[in-house]
Amino acid sequence: MPPVVDFHVHPVVPGAAKPWVLDWMRENLGGVDLEGQLAAFADPDNLVTLLATAGVDYACLLAEDSPATTGTTPNEKVAELCAGRPQLIPFASLNPHLSNRPARELRRLVEVYGFRGLKLYPTYQFFYPNDRELYPVYAVAEELGLPVMFHTGSSVFRGSRLKYGDPLYLDDVAVDFPDLAIVMAHSGRGFWYDRAFFLARLHQNVYMEISGIPPRRLLEHSPELERLAHKVIWGSDWPGVPDLAGALEGVRSFPLSEKTLAAVLGGNAARLLRLEQA
Repeated sequence: MPPVVDFHVHPVVPGAAKPWVLDWMRENLGGVDLEGQLAAFADPDNLVTLLATAGVDYACLLAEDSPATTGTTPNEKVAELCAGRPQLIPFASLNPHLSNRPARELRRLVEVYGFRGLKLYPTYQFFYPNDRELYPVYAVAEELGLPVMFHTGSSVFRGSRLKYGDPLYLDDVAVDFPDLAIVMAHSGRGFWYDRAFFLARLHQNVYMEISGIPPRRLLEHSPELERLAHKVIWGSDWPGVPDLAGALEGVRSFPLSEKTLAAVLGGNAARLLRLEQA
């Protein structure tokens, strides 16, 4: 059996999130003791324990550089959290408005810190994914075999600009970089589920990632999900979805074959990340 991989975890870094992000979480997470949970798992060893208890073998920890919207979790901090903990897989982040040589920076992050993926936040960082200024970044990621995950779809956080979250802009990237693994976080959540599904079906190198989508709604939005079993990746969006075990159980309750569930919950991610168990 392939491992269970959570492809979408935001590490707890004190002071990283903007106040309105924490306010939203307090109001919308069903009475969860947010401060207590964040404090308890600020230690990465506790996070590893949390993941193991929930039945997760690996988790991708996502850096973020979105100072105008949600906050900043530095690449160096994510590298520090993951160091010596093989269960935690570091994903870098670059803000094209704040780095004058983002492609060179990506290569440095991989060579110095061992990052194994890249997360970009168009909705929070204000750029279209097919902007040609990003093409050198994609070229480096393609060369190094790094999957690139893009936030797609809606956001509830202050300052976000939803127009940048349309998955259609990834069509150019998929055509121009056919060997680049492109992962659509949230699968176009809200406006564009149909576009995300179509792009994943059309392009061999495009994947749907289903974090932040209530399990009970996923098959409503993507009733033909079984047809794309090899292109769908599970992620929790922790701590925005604080109940990891519940999130896993929700996916396992889908009326899908065991083979499909194994692929969605880890097999596809393990293949992209080149994990030994894949």
